[in-house]
Amino acid sequence: MQDIIPAISAVAGYVPDYIMTNHELEKMVDTNDEWIRTRTGIKERRVLKGEGKGTSVMATEVLKQLLEKRNIEAKDIDAVIIATVTPDYLFPTTANIVANNVGAVNAFSYDLTAACSGFLFALETGANFIKSGKYKYIAVIGADKMSSIVNYKDRNTCILFGDGAGGVLLEASENEYGIKDSILRSDGSGGDYLYMKGGGSVNPPSHETVDNDMHYLFQDGKTVFKFAVTKMADVSVEIMNRNNLTGDDIAYLVPHQANKRIIDATANRMGIGDEKVTMNIDKYGNTTAATIPLCLWEWENKFKKGDNIILAAFGGGFTWGAVYLQWAY
Repeated sequence: MQDIIPAISAVAGYVPDYIMTNHELEKMVDTNDEWIRTRTGIKERRVLKGEGKGTSVMATEVLKQLLEKRNIEAKDIDAVIIATVTPDYLFPTTANIVANNVGAVNAFSYDLTAACSGFLFALETGANFIKSGKYKYIAVIGADKMSSIVNYKDRNTCILFGDGAGGVLLEASENEYGIKDSILRSDGSGGDYLYMKGGGSVNPPSHETVDNDMHYLFQDGKTVFKFAVTKMADVSVEIMNRNNLTGDDIAYLVPHQANKRIIDATANRMGIGDEKVTMNIDKYGNTTAATIPLCLWEWENKFKKGDNIILAAFGGGFTWGAVYLQWAY
């Protein structure tokens, strides 16, 4: 029996309408447009506005698009996996909410948390469900409402993050193309440099946690940058070497959109030029688990069947990884 190759059969994305520019941030914290652009590559980011609107609002739109593009019904979906660090609630999971919103009554659904690497971890998980032969359609979505955990008084972090969602539909490949390999890594010693300390079982919500800003993310930017530059580049080169690929063989790098300098360093190590790098950090900033699928969504019409594509990410935890796939349609 021939091995089943999991493949992406549809991609979708969603970003909120509200655009928060660097100039708007200038009025909130001690920063300026030029400083943000030269150090991060970000010009603006999207923010989900509206009372009671959480991550599920964006993820639901993504799943609706996936169903429409693949021309299947919600009841055909076997599973919904959502990578997020900003769930609507601790439980029910955001994936449960989204599946219910679209009528995916036959799907099991759950959230997965691996920060900015979350989409890759979820993609590998979904791919293995397809490989098992037991499931036909798996929806994998990365979605985060980072504005809900960003302190807009902290000039070091508020400039970086935005809200958005993106996702893919996975199914068995109809040809030899699809997800070929993955390398996923984590190092818990990095937890001291990128975290949110409030809201969990160690520091449940209280007046003290709120007063001490413990429900906002914290990032030691210099340390995270140093690790990200090294690890994201290392794992991208490692997966290329393992599959006997050179820079000439790669059609596109789809990197996590954290910082343009990190992306440039990764591409340089891989031996590929700017024309092979997908980027939208200038428009959306760092949408955490949503950055890679949003890039897939925006570049979909440029991908050709059989293209060698590397997905790469680095995130809190620390977590990092790379996925090698051949575009299947």
